[in-house]
Amino acid sequence: MHAGRCDAFYRAELACMKHEGKEKSVTKIVVVTSGKGGVGKTTTSAALATGLALRGFKTTVIDFDVGLRNLDLIMGCERRVVYDLVNVISGDANIKQALIKDKKVDNLFILPASQTRDKDALTIEGVESVLNALRDDMQMDYIICDSPAGIEKGALMAAYFADEAVVVTNPEVSSVRDSDRIIGILASKTRHAEQGDGDIPARLLLTRYSPERVENGQMLSVEDVQEILAIELLGVVPESQAVLNASNAGSPVILDTDSDAGKAYSDAVARFLGEQLPHRFITTNKKGLFGRLFGG
Repeated sequence: MHAGRCDAFYRAELACMKHEGKEKSVTKIVVVTSGKGGVGKTTTSAALATGLALRGFKTTVIDFDVGLRNLDLIMGCERRVVYDLVNVISGDANIKQALIKDKKVDNLFILPASQTRDKDALTIEGVESVLNALRDDMQMDYIICDSPAGIEKGALMAAYFADEAVVVTNPEVSSVRDSDRIIGILASKTRHAEQGDGDIPARLLLTRYSPERVENGQMLSVEDVQEILAIELLGVVPESQAVLNASNAGSPVILDTDSDAGKAYSDAVARFLGEQLPHRFITTNKKGLFGRLFGG
């Protein structure tokens, strides 16, 4: 089934269950992943989770990068961390103690990673218990798993229980090649694959895109990346100083509604939920006569 139709069906089912007053909601688990580090996974996880919460979905974003915690910084809650993912897995805290409620956006919660433990602290059973608690006790609509880069244990744990994946890549050969490998892992090393349900739906988010550099031959085009990865395009996020500014301010860039990056992430959330929107920021803005004459 097409990803947009899947999400439209999910939203209708969720609305029906809420209307009927059922306590147990349908929870969708989404992994945000890539093969290469530094491509914008955590920025994307924060933006996606925030965008879903802004649309009324109760959402938790989990940092799976044990030992290298960054999500709390981007979400602006680093000083409020008391317990973390590993504390919940080890039984030192329950899910209600560890979850941090976002101060700016209703329905949004953060579960940070541990800075003092290593990724061996993550187990299949432990991660499953956390996800079950978020679904059954906290009744989340969406759980966004912010994966570490690569194919080590933290990344595999983040992806194992996912219902869907957002693959983040930059338009450069090494990043796209590594993402292609991740797509292969999503098709073979998730619970869906082990149970014979096939691969999970994966969609592409292309970050740090510059149409000018594409025209100059310095960067792969959207079409080049899609041809290599052969997955549906969720969104294209342009190169933007706003991303760095937002990270430094501890605020997801999707909240910067005046920036191109904020608009691009907002568009991506809409498409994720099944809306049909044209892709922006993939072509250069052609200057008119006065613009060419006066540099406008």
